[in-house]
Amino acid sequence: MTQRKPTFILASSLIGLAALTLAACNKPPVMVQEPAPSITLGTQVDDAVITSGVKSALLGDEAIKSFDLQVETRKGTVQLSGFVDNQAQIDQAIAVTRSVAGVTEVENGVTLKGTPSTVGTKIDDASVTGRVKTALLADPDIKSFDISVVTFKGEVQLTGFVNNQGQIDQASKLAGVAEGATSVKNELMVKQ
Repeated sequence: MTQRKPTFILASSLIGLAALTLAACNKPPVMVQEPAPSITLGTQVDDAVITSGVKSALLGDEAIKSFDLQVETRKGTVQLSGFVDNQAQIDQAIAVTRSVAGVTEVENGVTLKGTPSTVGTKIDDASVTGRVKTALLADPDIKSFDISVVTFKGEVQLTGFVNNQGQIDQASKLAGVAEGATSVKNELMVKQ
């Protein structure tokens, strides 16, 4: 009886492996994406440290509501996005970001909020953001983990770094057709 158990496990494993192999053979061909310009592990770590430093600096500044800002970094270029109450907050956010060690350039994608939104609008905006993120994740041609999505009163703001102009155009198209999106501000940049 102890002799049968290892044989059963081996047979089950082989059947599972065969099923996975056959399933993989039935997949449609995948479009080949242009590879992103290479970035070393050291640069990735540096960018993560810069992003963390910028977020901490923004959080520590009383004049800025950093929870309303998104920060993306690639090779020292920091992209700020989100919505704030006034121009002074934008100016301060840029100045604070520039003061962080390692920042080589600041791309400003911050937008003024205008009139305050209601609780209902905030809930609607969160739903729109969720729909856009879901659409980006579902699209096989877009590396959506490198895209930040923020919505305010139906205006969807896209920021981050992607591999090519086609991905920028596709992301904008997907955001524009999301239910509840009234406009799209596309601040995406091609990776350098």
